Amino acid sequence: MSMEMAAWNSLYHAMHSQEEKRAFSRDTVRRIGRFAAPHRAQLVQFLVLSVVGAVLAVATPVLAGRVVDALVNGAAAEVVVQLAVLIAVIAVLDAGLGLLTRWLSAGIGEGLILDLRTAVFDHVQRMPVAFFTRTRTGALVSRLNNDVIGAQRAFSDTLSGVVSNLVMLVLTFAVMVGISWQITLLSLVLLPVFVLPARRMGNRLAKLTREAADHDSAMSTQMTERFSAPGATLVKLFGRPAHESAEFAARARRVRDIGVRTAMVQWVFVTALTLVSALALALVYGLGGFYALRGQLDPGAVVALALLLTRLYSPLTSLASARVEVMSALVSFQRVFEVLDLKPLITEKPNARQTPDGPLSVEFEGVRFAYPSADKVSLASLEEVAALDSRGGVEVLHDVSFRAEPGQVVALVGSSGAGKSTIAQLLPRLYDVDSGAIRLSGVDVRDLSADSVRDSIGMVTQDGHLFHESIRSNLLLARPEASEEDVWDVLRRARLEDLVAALPDGLDTVVGERGYRLSGGERQRLTIARLLLARPRVVILDEATAHLDSTSEVAVQEALDEALDGRTAIVIAHRLSTVRSADLILVLEGGRIVERGTHAELLARGGRYEELHRTQFAQPVA
Repeated sequence: MSMEMAAWNSLYHAMHSQEEKRAFSRDTVRRIGRFAAPHRAQLVQFLVLSVVGAVLAVATPVLAGRVVDALVNGAAAEVVVQLAVLIAVIAVLDAGLGLLTRWLSAGIGEGLILDLRTAVFDHVQRMPVAFFTRTRTGALVSRLNNDVIGAQRAFSDTLSGVVSNLVMLVLTFAVMVGISWQITLLSLVLLPVFVLPARRMGNRLAKLTREAADHDSAMSTQMTERFSAPGATLVKLFGRPAHESAEFAARARRVRDIGVRTAMVQWVFVTALTLVSALALALVYGLGGFYALRGQLDPGAVVALALLLTRLYSPLTSLASARVEVMSALVSFQRVFEVLDLKPLITEKPNARQTPDGPLSVEFEGVRFAYPSADKVSLASLEEVAALDSRGGVEVLHDVSFRAEPGQVVALVGSSGAGKSTIAQLLPRLYDVDSGAIRLSGVDVRDLSADSVRDSIGMVTQDGHLFHESIRSNLLLARPEASEEDVWDVLRRARLEDLVAALPDGLDTVVGERGYRLSGGERQRLTIARLLLARPRVVILDEATAHLDSTSEVAVQEALDEALDGRTAIVIAHRLSTVRSADLILVLEGGRIVERGTHAELLARGGRYEELHRTQFAQPVA
């Protein structure tokens, strides 16, 4: 590595020396060791080759000095040729070792990234819905990208760098002292001039870099939110494009200004350190030449010392920053482990059962439930707040009991916040009850396997979420093994066959982010088609027609009739007109069932249901 490259390297690590200080336990190190264990053989090979490469790097300057001595002393041409051939062989070996070391480094690093990312991704998928409602998606993705890569560098860069630099430093220092201890010590006098400015200026640049990163993050967040279909629509509806543009431009200009200042400070710093390196070389040539002219040092030794000098300064500056690199890697590991240490609230019993065969009944018995507090499901760093919200744990369902017989439709109605959607989320075990029980044909859902619950229960929500993939992919999410005939059959039953057939790419048409290339009614019918393809025995409809116009509602309602046919159903609706034919209507208020009965029975009773009905269907005053 040249002295200029060493300057850039020293500056880079000094800039990153302000990493957050944390106490790391032995458990953290042990956990890192467990992740590294599958790559143990590659790590050993990697370290051995790094040591051999360091030895070869020191050998070349020594041989170059001998070539100079051979020329000065008039040695035979064969000697010079042999030395030149040896230098060439070492260069070829060094190149080959470099390729092999890089291959091992890439294998270890990418393997570790694969292991960490897979572990985090699989763990996050087991987290409850409350985790996703609190966490910022960008912060979570950053753990899968930036922090995982930061952790990977501990093995692919830092570990090998420390080992090879230590070996190179010891060998170089020993060889230089053996040649001339006086010149070696004098050359080290300039080391503080080389390292200390990097620390001081690195701190200054670190502040600028962090400020630029904050502005970049803010711009990314602004773009992510404003470039989504709902965000762009909101900005246009409120006529704020100019304001958004000015806010974005202000941040972008600040990033530009910081970039200019950073570039200039970096260049001044590197120029100064390059000058220091030139002075160090001048010292070696001057003092070494003086000793050579007096016959106290061979000319080849002067050349060897000059070449070895770069191999002394470079590892010294790298090792001076090694602690920073190790701490940075440990921070990345700990941030990954933070996510892995969040305990999933929903766990499957080792002896979990399958759901009973045939039509299923649904029973809620004495169910009480409170949404978990933030400290149980989230991290402050993932929410990008200083401290987690301390609220939570307030009971929202109180002693809820009802039963839906196989094939029955049970409707849940009531004011917003009464607990209807909470009941819908408890049935498929998106959350677990605090007390009481939820049963499918007499079996507690907590005793059933997650796969069997998923296969038995289907749910359609009011937002009709779709992935930014093809219609085919969105449908096959429910049943990947479904045939082409099955797919077209559910599209027909969901009243979408003609629409999809008319599209240029048919089933391969990409629906756009959240399905926004489709209308609200089409999107909702597509989610119903997905439900039909899944063939669940219990259906949950959570405000499935809440935001549709009358025409779309008719089409969706026809598709829903197909979905409900012969299935046990829990239907949540604000529009009472959609639940008149339900076998049982439950009226919820404040997390309690206050009334139950059929549409006719509840109207005749003149209670809360009759009040809601009268409010919705009151005739306007002429």
